[in-house]
Amino acid sequence: MTPMQEQPGLWLQNDLLGLAAPEPAAATAPEATPAQAPASPPVPSAPQAPQTPIEPPRPVPISLPACAGRPQRTLPRGPESLLILDTETTGLSTLQGQCIEVGAILFHVPHRAVLTQVSFLLPCPANAAEAINGIPAAVTRLEQPRQEALACFLAMAAACDALVAHNAAFDRQWFGLGPLPSLDRPWICSMEDIRWPAERQLRSSPSVRDLALAYGVPVWAAHRALTDCIYLAQVFERCDDLEALLLGALEPRSLYRAELPYAERHRAREAGFRWNEAVPRAWSRRLSRREAEGLPFPVQLVADPIPADGLAHSA
Repeated sequence: MTPMQEQPGLWLQNDLLGLAAPEPAAATAPEATPAQAPASPPVPSAPQAPQTPIEPPRPVPISLPACAGRPQRTLPRGPESLLILDTETTGLSTLQGQCIEVGAILFHVPHRAVLTQVSFLLPCPANAAEAINGIPAAVTRLEQPRQEALACFLAMAAACDALVAHNAAFDRQWFGLGPLPSLDRPWICSMEDIRWPAERQLRSSPSVRDLALAYGVPVWAAHRALTDCIYLAQVFERCDDLEALLLGALEPRSLYRAELPYAERHRAREAGFRWNEAVPRAWSRRLSRREAEGLPFPVQLVADPIPADGLAHSA
């Protein structure tokens, strides 16, 4: 550390001012005698400029050395904008039907605010799921600005950091087919990937209705694309820990099998494992490594029959 230069005291200031003061006039010479030559006439002295007061020197600023050996901590950054989306279809898979409606909401995470929302229909010749989604096939073929709505959806998708859907594995399969574009953002499943707080008393894979009611969101309709998006957006508005939930949802996940005897199978069910689904005749679930290590029973990592690019939480 550079030592601070000592400031002059009062005595030093007075001494400096004394040096700046004009010298006293010389003594008068004795009167010349007649034998002496007359003295030369005195030369008038030039007027002196006024003396500028001397300022004391300013203290030298102190510079602290940088703390060495302590790396800067970088906090993980979650998505700031989400595209919450939902689809309505005529069947359960792309082999059985087609997508006939898309709803989407562009949601800003830090402000917990809806920025833009859109919903549009895609024409279909028939709708075998009309009893479920309530969309007559004839309505999908009515004149409407679907191209403009699709352009709005594309702009919203380009502005988001991540995509959110409830049961994202189902909704994701329709994009990249027909008029719907492929989406190159990370997917988050609000049913499988987000670990909702235990105090909400939800099942490990809650429905949209149960999730909305757990957060005090009124359920007033069902099975239209934009309606389910509104429910999710209003749930997110009420989440104080939304950033942490989203970061946890984006962790890489692998397929694990529960290693429990038959008599304790209820423990696997309570932890969200499913019987005979991804792994034949076994309780299995996709978990992050952190989640697998935190389970109260042993698990075994197994080969995932679904490729990594087909998982709902991967990009």
